[in-house]
Amino acid sequence: MRLGFVPGFDYGLASEGEAMRRREVVSLLAAMGAGLPGFARGEARLPRIGLLGSQPLQPIRSFKAKLSALGHVEGGNLAFAEKWAQGRDDRYPALAAELAALPADVVVAWGTPAALAAKRASTSIPTVFVAGDAVNTGVVSNLARPEANVTGVIAINVQLEEKRLDLLKEVVPNLRRVAVLANSLNPLNTINLETTHRVARDLALAIEVFEVRSSAEIGAALQRLIESRPDAALLASDILLLSNRKQIAETMAAHRIPAIYPFREYRDSGGFIIYGANISVLFERAAEYVDRILKGAKPGSLPVQQATAFELIVNLKAAAGLGLRVPSAVQVRADEVIE
Repeated sequence: MRLGFVPGFDYGLASEGEAMRRREVVSLLAAMGAGLPGFARGEARLPRIGLLGSQPLQPIRSFKAKLSALGHVEGGNLAFAEKWAQGRDDRYPALAAELAALPADVVVAWGTPAALAAKRASTSIPTVFVAGDAVNTGVVSNLARPEANVTGVIAINVQLEEKRLDLLKEVVPNLRRVAVLANSLNPLNTINLETTHRVARDLALAIEVFEVRSSAEIGAALQRLIESRPDAALLASDILLLSNRKQIAETMAAHRIPAIYPFREYRDSGGFIIYGANISVLFERAAEYVDRILKGAKPGSLPVQQATAFELIVNLKAAAGLGLRVPSAVQVRADEVIE
């Protein structure tokens, strides 16, 4: 901040009283400037948004585009501090602590492990999360009135496991055994598996779970899954797994294992069936919350939003490779059919 001339002030020879008033004005302006970020180095600091997740995938680009549309332009009137765990959920606490130390003005966390780490790192920095569940995993205690500095958007993936198993049963003849690939470090995993086991009992299906804790363990887990020879597989709603979607989807296709996936991003990796909320849309809604917080809203006054629309994507090309014919009743319900 530059201290300019004060309109109407005489900068010529001054009496003792005028000199005293001059010193008072200059002191007042200096005191006002000292309270502004960046005053010491002569410029204001841009508001900083901390991004915390596994990788900067498409939903992050959608988030930035929405913020830009709302008038918050990266490098113009906004800066980003990005921390990516790269498939290691154990890194989230340290990365969240780095964002808190900067400090970030708002932290945006993708996934339950990231959201919990951000919440624990600071009780004052506003945090906006995009996750699969919030109350059951301890991110917030109440959707309508979340914690003082935490709010966000959830995909309610817990309630979608029943639908995913139903879809597998429709498209895989004589389905009996389903393998589940999950991340044991994600608290959402425990909640989802409870639902999966309950629904599987009702559908007379046997469930076998294959868990990983990092990207490095996915190859071995997939090998064990293949050797178990399941009739189909279900991918857990997890960002670590999403970050390794190409390896997972290609392995399922190569060994002709019909799999159902939770996120649209598996589509471009050749995923067979996808059912879930569009995460890019959820991030656009998160951007709207960040906009409101930057304009003065308190996170605790912003209720956690729930996904209201879910999409079904059917890949007929993948089905042909698996030797399956997708029933027309499923194709008709699909939001997108890949020929």
